[in-house]
Amino acid sequence: MRDNLHDYRKSYTRGALTKDKVDSNPLQQFRKWFYEAKDSASVEEVNAMTLSTTGLDGFSKGRVVLLKKYDEYGFYFYTNYLSEKGKSIAQNNKVSLSFFWPSLERQIIIKGIASKTSEDDSKNYFNSRPKGSQLGALVSNQSEVIENRKVIENKLKLLENQYSEKEIKKPASWGGYIVSPVSIEFWQGRPNRLHDRIRYTLQHIDWVIERLSP
Repeated sequence: MRDNLHDYRKSYTRGALTKDKVDSNPLQQFRKWFYEAKDSASVEEVNAMTLSTTGLDGFSKGRVVLLKKYDEYGFYFYTNYLSEKGKSIAQNNKVSLSFFWPSLERQIIIKGIASKTSEDDSKNYFNSRPKGSQLGALVSNQSEVIENRKVIENKLKLLENQYSEKEIKKPASWGGYIVSPVSIEFWQGRPNRLHDRIRYTLQHIDWVIERLSP
């Protein structure tokens, strides 16, 4: 079976990106773009990002996770440390994050080093989650094979009864990661596929800004 997708085309005309107009700090430039996306009625789940890791089998794998905060140190997300992504990071903590906001014709691609956040940070975030999400972290042995959906639905019912009047404690195998960036690229779609690409690369303590050919 073959589907010819040659006619799937879009002309990018919404904006431009130049070295003289970007912020000298890529985290500030990220913040600017993030809030422009957040304030746009056309972007859903502005904090959705693709996390790419190298698996234990040697293959790269990307999956969508949610950015939960960012600061001058990096970008934070939370997961099960024993999941496929957690095991991949334990073996190779060089990862990539990417955001794509089609309606704004923008991408951001981040390369960085992932490390676990503090236990206090993980507990604080876990305690801020809705109770259903907390229970979900207890229910799921993430990435493990299960017989069917009924397995986890039944387990959830048992836990709902067990914790109906009890505080839910964060599992030891669940917590946060921070991705400390070494490279951040901002991509703005332009006509004729001559897109604008501005890359920040960390050298010692300074960020070097370069324009890349599309």
